[in-house]
Amino acid sequence: MATLELKNLHAEVATDEEAEKILNGVNLEVESGQIHALMGPNGSGKSTTAKVIAGHPAYEVTEGEVLIHLREDEFGEDFEIPEDKRTWNLLELEPNERAALGVFLGFQYPAEIEGVTMSNFLRTAVNAKLDEREELFEDDDEEEAEERTESEDTGFDTSPMEGEADEGELGVAEFQQLLSEKMEMLDMDEKFARRYLNAGFSGGEKKQNEVLQAALLEPSIAVLDEIDSGLDIDRLQDVSKGINALRDEQGTGILQITHYQRILDYVKPDRVHVMLDGEIAMSGDAELAEKLEDKGYDWVREEVYQTA
Repeated sequence: MATLELKNLHAEVATDEEAEKILNGVNLEVESGQIHALMGPNGSGKSTTAKVIAGHPAYEVTEGEVLIHLREDEFGEDFEIPEDKRTWNLLELEPNERAALGVFLGFQYPAEIEGVTMSNFLRTAVNAKLDEREELFEDDDEEEAEERTESEDTGFDTSPMEGEADEGELGVAEFQQLLSEKMEMLDMDEKFARRYLNAGFSGGEKKQNEVLQAALLEPSIAVLDEIDSGLDIDRLQDVSKGINALRDEQGTGILQITHYQRILDYVKPDRVHVMLDGEIAMSGDAELAEKLEDKGYDWVREEVYQTA
């Protein structure tokens, strides 16, 4: 079981004039196998929290920590994590390294890429994650580390698109088997994987693709940023089934960022957190989301300020 822990997280974003502070001491813990809903009005800091966790370069963390705590067999019985490498401060790592440690961000507005099939994109992503994970946990001496850094600085000797079809830890045949299993788990048509990445996809299909990516990358913690936005009721149910499968079949912990209670009718949260003014103002069970749907956020603000 892994745990994502945000401790007194403060962050700001640069603007044309001066830095704008957005997060003001966020404290939050999400464990594998749990579903947490993060709700709040526009501008409260929900999406910023997601982007800071993933390592978006537009945001600067000015105080606090983002930690991931891993168990010994987090990545399977064949991959033993040393005791001194079971807790990482994500703020010290690049986005690709965070992904290799089991953190996934589902985008609110996924990009469209013509000419790249879903299948090729997903196999490349899975192999990149596995390669990065090996590098993070291997015991390099200083000379080897320097050689790798120099190689990274000078770039590829050849195009990264060149090479054997089966290059990478997962070859084509093995990946196709894995892809079929994951698409069956999510009740998705396999024709989906032969299309170009998000090109011509409906809003619902793009969000289903985000869930498929999470299924293949098998993160310990998946942060889903308003994955329910713009979905009709049928697509909402499809995406919700996928999210539940991530939790039930893979044990993924979910941080579900949303404005609305409706997705929580299908994805039952273990905890609901209300964000106001860049911090968690209130937490509770699923009933809190129902109360927010009925009364809005003003009562939370009034109650918090009265208590303060």
